[in-house]
Amino acid sequence: MGSIKKDKTLMDLKSRAVDLAGLVRYQDGSIVSREIVSRPAGTVTAFAFDEGQQLSEHTAPFDAMIIDLDGEADVTIAGTVNRLEAGQMIIMPAAVPHSLKAVTRFKMLLVMVKK
Repeated sequence: MGSIKKDKTLMDLKSRAVDLAGLVRYQDGSIVSREIVSRPAGTVTAFAFDEGQQLSEHTAPFDAMIIDLDGEADVTIAGTVNRLEAGQMIIMPAAVPHSLKAVTRFKMLLVMVKK
């Protein structure tokens, strides 16, 4: 599994239309992330996964929503595998084990809203 690399490009995203899938670029053998919004109430982060890259099983204290921007991924929630395709979304409930594996190169927007 490759490491997660944070895209540190400084670009003002406010008050203009932005191509969501263009927020992060694929890198061979890696997962790239770019934080879009970070507030006490929650975060929005864009990710790009190379094919086969994965996030191991873990839990989060808050509900989280994945929006598939490009490609396909298997999202496993409480042992059930869900194939996510471009244009689809899935909500991962708080405190429930989940993991993710990119079936193809895969881009997503992760929205986490804190209670």
